[in-house]
Amino acid sequence: MASLSRALRVATTCPRKRPAQGLRLQPLASVAGPTTEKNVPYQRTLKEEAQGPSTAARGPSQPLPRTADVVVIGGGSLGCQTLYHLAKLGVSGAVLLERERLTSGTTWHTAGLLWQLRPSDVEVELLAHTRRVVSRELEEETGLHTGWIQNGGLFIASNRQRLDEYKRLMSLGKAYGVESHVLSPAETKALYPLMNVDDLYGTLYVPQDGTMDPAGTCTTLVRAAAARGAQVIENCPVTGIRVRTDDFGVRRVAAVETQHGSIQTPCVVNCAGVWASAVGRMAGVKVPLVAMHHAYVVTERIEGIQNMPNVRDHDASVYLRLQGDALSVGGYECNPVFWEEVSDKFAFGLFDLDWDVFSQHIEGAINRVPVLERTGIKSTVCGPESFTPDHKPLMGEAPELRGFFLGCGFNSAGMMLGGGCGQELAHWIIHGRPEKDMYGYDIRRFHHSLTDHSRWIRERSHESYAKNYSVVFPHDEPLAGRNMRTDALHQELLEQGCVFQERHGWERPGWFSPQGTAPVPDYDYYGAYGNQVHQDCAYTRLLGDEYTFEFPPHHRVIQKECLTCRGAAAVFNMSYFGKFYLLGLDASKAADWLFSADVSRPPGSTVYTCMLNQRGGTESDLTVSRLAPGPEAGPLAPAFEGDGYYLAVGGAAAQHNWSHISTVLQDQKFRCQLIDSSEDLGMISIQGPASRAILQEVLDADLSNSAFPFSTHQLVRAAGHLVRAMRLSFVGELGWELHIPRASCVPVYRAVMTAGAKHGLVNAGYRAIDSLSIEKGYRHWHADLRSDDSPLEAGLAFTCKLKSRVPFLGREALEQQREAGLRRRLVCLTVEEKVPMFGLEAIWRNGQVVGHVRRADFGFTVDKTIAYGYIQNPSGGPVSLDFVKSGDYALERMGVTYAAQVHLKSPFDPDNKRVRGIY
Repeated sequence: MASLSRALRVATTCPRKRPAQGLRLQPLASVAGPTTEKNVPYQRTLKEEAQGPSTAARGPSQPLPRTADVVVIGGGSLGCQTLYHLAKLGVSGAVLLERERLTSGTTWHTAGLLWQLRPSDVEVELLAHTRRVVSRELEEETGLHTGWIQNGGLFIASNRQRLDEYKRLMSLGKAYGVESHVLSPAETKALYPLMNVDDLYGTLYVPQDGTMDPAGTCTTLVRAAAARGAQVIENCPVTGIRVRTDDFGVRRVAAVETQHGSIQTPCVVNCAGVWASAVGRMAGVKVPLVAMHHAYVVTERIEGIQNMPNVRDHDASVYLRLQGDALSVGGYECNPVFWEEVSDKFAFGLFDLDWDVFSQHIEGAINRVPVLERTGIKSTVCGPESFTPDHKPLMGEAPELRGFFLGCGFNSAGMMLGGGCGQELAHWIIHGRPEKDMYGYDIRRFHHSLTDHSRWIRERSHESYAKNYSVVFPHDEPLAGRNMRTDALHQELLEQGCVFQERHGWERPGWFSPQGTAPVPDYDYYGAYGNQVHQDCAYTRLLGDEYTFEFPPHHRVIQKECLTCRGAAAVFNMSYFGKFYLLGLDASKAADWLFSADVSRPPGSTVYTCMLNQRGGTESDLTVSRLAPGPEAGPLAPAFEGDGYYLAVGGAAAQHNWSHISTVLQDQKFRCQLIDSSEDLGMISIQGPASRAILQEVLDADLSNSAFPFSTHQLVRAAGHLVRAMRLSFVGELGWELHIPRASCVPVYRAVMTAGAKHGLVNAGYRAIDSLSIEKGYRHWHADLRSDDSPLEAGLAFTCKLKSRVPFLGREALEQQREAGLRRRLVCLTVEEKVPMFGLEAIWRNGQVVGHVRRADFGFTVDKTIAYGYIQNPSGGPVSLDFVKSGDYALERMGVTYAAQVHLKSPFDPDNKRVRGIY
């Protein structure tokens, strides 16, 4: 049997095939490798049981029921986990349809690794649930062993930054009780004697990581689900989704059609993996994923490898999975092969391994475990996997079709995330929302203009695959799929040195470089597929400076933007904000129900409020402005009957907000319109002590406190252009937002900059907003305020009309929480030492870990690092204000603790004088 070293020599000496050009990527023909055997390394698969006549000839494994509460499509990891959790939560009428046999698509050949630590608190929780299910709960329920092996996990650090990343994971793990240890090279050698440690900085060892068996896990899941009344029907391909339109014009799932009959159901869950896009098309639902070849090789027996932990050598982009007395070796390359024509006949299939593509992993594997150089390759495993534009799964109810849920696009992590995601998906279906904050996985995170944009999906999915093992830096930005959505000021700001960030397609200002322009280049696929890597690119050079866990070189540039805003004035382009109109006869009723605050104010008022879900979690924070009917319709004042409201929401979550509001309007049958004017209107915010003097020269309105109070809005003219001015602040200063028709954005912006020149007005970006807002204690949705955080826990009780008798969505949950006492509370902590923090740091109180940091930044005015995180009482009791005040606190950053001071009010201007113009 040939060795891995021979495989490397074959791949490097065989003639290279001509790479595909541009976006027309074709799978490369396979180079003759050292072995042609294709087989998964598992002792048992369900493939053997599937041998015999074709699926069509065999027919379904059991008769189809006429109706079902839920139909799950796809019998892989996610389908089986979702069915199991639906049944466990009491849904007895759930049916799983599999076109072939369970696991036959992707799951049967997956490596089955489970790593407990990821740079996301939500994912740590999801992984913990998967581990509980496969390692303990299923065996307790069924008496069957799932095939779980707890052999531990080892992350390899070949440089200082990588070790810093692992230390961050270790600190986060302490908040969740995940045991982990940073090991020296010598300690690593003692744990894994076959490993080369000469080039290591250290490793992270997680002893309770392990390995799952696909067939064993899935068969045990469906056995447990069937015991609770669920049905699994194999050999039953789905051919269509029947849709009905209700009396309000809303599209809803009606039935699932198959080759062998139909099942009436109000709910379908698309867990079809690589085939999920095809299932989505049956229902008119866009599923933004691509299919790629993903491979590993299985070695012959290696003496001394038994009981070794699984290994991830991220810098070599390779993993080593223990396989009994052998290893499976795989990784992520920069030139993966796209599966262009996804076949609906593909089952228990494997592709020929392309050694040209795979060979880049071999050198890293041999370097890490030198014995591999003389170890034979037993078989190759190259199968299809689905990948998404942000390397996160696609979950939740599709915005195009009520009752159609997604559970797909798991980026080769479907086994390890399956338990946690299956549980959350089941809650989503039954209760309307998941228990945890799943916004990062929710299909509604993507703007509808992107979900069927083939170039954006392909580029972003490729980059996500290629960077899967890259260090996750706090301020990294994608290079793929850029410049998809730009506002009217984009070119104007680019010429002034704006360094842009990307948020779900929008280009928004990050910060302003004094070194000149830094345009975002077209995507170069990191040199793959015959593309030339961009040379001497200003944007990528500046982005490279962000690849640090220390303060970046432009820390002082952002400081200048912040301090100028505090001392004079700054203008922020916030055009990427979502801007919606809620109009109609029932608009006032809808607003009362949707918004936690009392927005039944006179026209001209603006209210900061939250939108909640039925659990009392915060789906959004936004401003709501009451409108008066105007004499003529326009982008700033649409015509309407009844009542009207103008909503301004964070741009990154605009699609999420739109979908949440639309769902509530449909469920409550409110007679009103929701109009999206995000592309039609721009928005700039002028903030700082000099803002009134500057804008008084531009606007034709009296800006005094009496004429233009805080939290009000007016239609005014700016340099002759009609705009909506709002006296608001997101940075804690005197200031106004100008909401401007797109065609007027540039002249109004230029007029503001001209008027501001003598006052020291500067451009500033979202990096400055992050710092200024955390100083003032303003929340960022999906950071320190999420859909599983209530306003009471987050210190936003003032946004809830609980003193009134007006019902609103989530009110009952808040009242119950208030009665029982808060079990966690958001606190502000500051650190005197000048150390950067970014979130995920552990929070210590009186020598115990009581939570972790959600959001952190440096406050330049207070000259301290500021952090916000939720803390719990280790005794399980309420977290009272006395509990908060009585503790001694510290924050753990990369394994080092720093003394911290807790604050009950904002550390900057706690009396809110500056927003009222009192300086």
